[in-house]
Amino acid sequence: MRIDNWQYLHDKPDVSGIFKYQADDFIVREILGYAPQGEGEHIYLWVRKQGLNTAYLAEQIAKFAQLPLRSVSYAGRKDKHAITEQWFGVHKPGKAEYDWSALDVPGAEVLKAVRHNKKLRTGVLKGNSFAIKIRELSSTQGLKERIERVNAQGVPNYFGPQRFGDSKYDPSGSNLVLAQKMVDGQSIHNRNKRSMAISALRSWLFNEIVSARIEAHHFATPLPGDVMSLAGSGSFFTAAQIDPQILTRLAERDIQISAPLWGAGDLPSEIRAEKFERNVANSHPKVAQTLSALGLKQERRPISLYTTNLQWQLDNDQLDMTFELPAGAFATSVLREIVNIDKPDSGGIK
Repeated sequence: MRIDNWQYLHDKPDVSGIFKYQADDFIVREILGYAPQGEGEHIYLWVRKQGLNTAYLAEQIAKFAQLPLRSVSYAGRKDKHAITEQWFGVHKPGKAEYDWSALDVPGAEVLKAVRHNKKLRTGVLKGNSFAIKIRELSSTQGLKERIERVNAQGVPNYFGPQRFGDSKYDPSGSNLVLAQKMVDGQSIHNRNKRSMAISALRSWLFNEIVSARIEAHHFATPLPGDVMSLAGSGSFFTAAQIDPQILTRLAERDIQISAPLWGAGDLPSEIRAEKFERNVANSHPKVAQTLSALGLKQERRPISLYTTNLQWQLDNDQLDMTFELPAGAFATSVLREIVNIDKPDSGGIK
């Protein structure tokens, strides 16, 4: 199965462009949402990196600090083929400090180190800001209208190609290759690689369900029994009936339709929504069974994604964009609905 055949919400773009993953083409900065206090047993590192994946850099930080890998954390994984500015957490009780300028990892630079009294945990980010450049546009016809439509109506909240591994740049390291091994019953002993394989597998099935909803014209139209996500919150509720109040709240983006991040246990969805989600999962039985056997709990993720503070400029055949997204969302999922970009070769799982 492929990762390049998922449905478009606004139809496939007619305009093509080059997204080179070069330094000035893709810049990502984390928005933490709170400021480290300056004291405590956790050291927060504000790091600029390029050409490195987050898990690898965490390993290098642990080696430099002579600490076990479990003592180093990060709020979110960031694209290897981009310039990213992100936070790492180092658990180091006591008053001892490090000379972080001596961290000799090509492509990484510690910009700031400050202590805090709480561990930096995955998922604590408020969001991310993006600065993106698309070059060599094949045309600009209709591009303004498409950008405005994406801004107004949102896009599918797909996990981007970064989640599945970049087979163009690193075929042996594709996360979907590792995921396939897991589906085939092989063990992955490296903790970070195992984590990436699980994430890729779970994300792939989520994207399959979202794509199926678009194809069935149930992306913006809720089904009885849909699980609704409360905006800006991790809370959910099941809407057994789709009444005018539900439709109004959806239109106002107070709530969003969600889809499952697959795991063990019963789906919280009901009636038609539960049947729809289970039918898609049942069409990929090995994937669903593997995720359930891993002991993951059923979780939810909104199926739609909206940009904030979107600004853009066209200069001849070049498009420059800046915008913000909530944590866990992928800028490439926004770009996908605007322009056909040069991207890594697709991989797949069975």
